Amino acid sequence: MEKVRSIDIHAHITPENCLKAMREGTGFYALSPELVAHRFGDYTPRGMWTPEERIKDMDSLGVDVHVLSTHSFLYCYDGDVDTVVAMDRECNDYVAGLTRQYPDRFSGLANLPMQDVAASVEELTRSVNDLGLKGAMIGDNVNGKTYDDPVFNPLWEAAEQLGAVMLIHQDGPTVVSPRNSKYHLSNTIGNLSDRAVTFASFVFGGVMDRYPDLRVCLCHGGGYTCYGIGRMDRGWQVRSEARVHIGQPPSAYLRSFYYDCLTHSEADLRYLIDCVGADRVLFGTDWPADMQIDWPVSWVLGLESLSDQEKEAILWKNLEDLLGL
Repeated sequence: MEKVRSIDIHAHITPENCLKAMREGTGFYALSPELVAHRFGDYTPRGMWTPEERIKDMDSLGVDVHVLSTHSFLYCYDGDVDTVVAMDRECNDYVAGLTRQYPDRFSGLANLPMQDVAASVEELTRSVNDLGLKGAMIGDNVNGKTYDDPVFNPLWEAAEQLGAVMLIHQDGPTVVSPRNSKYHLSNTIGNLSDRAVTFASFVFGGVMDRYPDLRVCLCHGGGYTCYGIGRMDRGWQVRSEARVHIGQPPSAYLRSFYYDCLTHSEADLRYLIDCVGADRVLFGTDWPADMQIDWPVSWVLGLESLSDQEKEAILWKNLEDLLGL
């Protein structure tokens, strides 16, 4: 193998002024003091670190570049639009500032006010063209509205034209049913279910046919997408409502997406690669969450079922090409 490099697509950060609000118990734009205090009480210690402390940790883990995305609790899709736009601009300016200050260590993704599609298009355009960010991180839905809804078409058109990468990441615990409200199942199971629904919304809704160059990355290995694709195909075969927008089975669209490697299982990652190809799998760790991969570069390098070429592709080559780093 060549010298090992690694670029992490799935690494979160909180703006300095939001961290200050956490410490002081005050609000931050659309985030109430109560919500800020709750997040602070449940916050991982690494999340409070300075960029310099973060870089030291990256060095210890063998990670060269973090593609920074502000934490998902800053989505605030149910907040006042003007307030959230102002917050997103500060978030995106903060991330862009770090990419300028440490260009060899940080790249970045924007936060968008998804409850207002026109405002999202404007902020994505500003973030990519003016700030040099590489795309945006967004949730699996916007106040229950999935991405096959035509209201989002202007955003997909803009993202396609900008070459922006849209990283799909849940906002906090996903509660699919009251039956999974215990044992952290809302994250360990619900999170992965959300990603499969998002894949299905893009595919069955015809979004990927309308915007074939749209670049979407599904966090956490795409959730249950690959493991349920056979049943999706069967539904397309036997149910007319599944064929309204698409003329080929859902499995034909697996390679229309990117997926991070965050499976926590070698067998699952091997299956993901076999389904979508190593060139569609990206290195992602979920730094600094407690559900992140421990020693992520070492984990990938130690996977016996992956070839050296597959490891290189996942650790850095795919993202270097995708993001132009």
